[in-house]
Amino acid sequence: MLKVVIIGSGNVGQHLIKAFAKSDAVTVIQAYARNKNNLTHLLDSQQITDEFSSLKEADLYIISVSDEAINEVSKQIPFSNKLVAHTSGSVAMNELSDSNRKAVFYPLQTLSKKKEVDFKQVPLCLEAENESDLKILNELANSVSDKVFEVDSDQRKSLHVAAVFVSNFVNHLYKLGSDICIEHKVPFEILKPLILETAKKVQLLSPNEAQTGPAKRNDTTTINKHLAILTDENQKEIYKLLTKSIIDHGKKL
Repeated sequence: MLKVVIIGSGNVGQHLIKAFAKSDAVTVIQAYARNKNNLTHLLDSQQITDEFSSLKEADLYIISVSDEAINEVSKQIPFSNKLVAHTSGSVAMNELSDSNRKAVFYPLQTLSKKKEVDFKQVPLCLEAENESDLKILNELANSVSDKVFEVDSDQRKSLHVAAVFVSNFVNHLYKLGSDICIEHKVPFEILKPLILETAKKVQLLSPNEAQTGPAKRNDTTTINKHLAILTDENQKEIYKLLTKSIIDHGKKL
């Protein structure tokens, strides 16, 4: 059984602890947290440390901290030639300390502490310096997920950018849509079936095939009516930018 230490107590770290607890291939022998109370609902207090010097020897150390802290944290691991992976989508594998064997174990999913997720459906993107370490990561990943991919640092950075477009930006558009509903005293609830149907559609069709709406039809009359309704200049600029992008993309096809 693979012995793992989780370093970090944020969204990703907590979901990894939960996922690994359901696997017969791995055991989380310890976790590091600056605030040990963040993990007491997941691990016994004896398994949690707030001192790097107290880290136990393990087969794999998974660093799940903010991007800017990854390099410095990797230097704090008091061992050498151990397998160390970070979970970031935008940080290169080589940002890890040279003291240990470098790897990446990146779950490409939006994760929140208060929202449970089916980890079997979470894509795991793996990278390692050598084939033997990559095999270890694959065995671990396949024990908790049905969607495992080998992705190098450049590919992972591109995926991370794409993920911002399809998740973070889309969620911000939900926020803007909610603001419009609040302004005009319309329940945002009415839009939720549309949101779900759009998400389902893109599972079966390409994004281009799934695209609908006035910009897709180049319906300038409706577009101008929408712009007249919008009172917020930021909303107007975003509407114009996305409308132009949809129209321009249609011209290329």
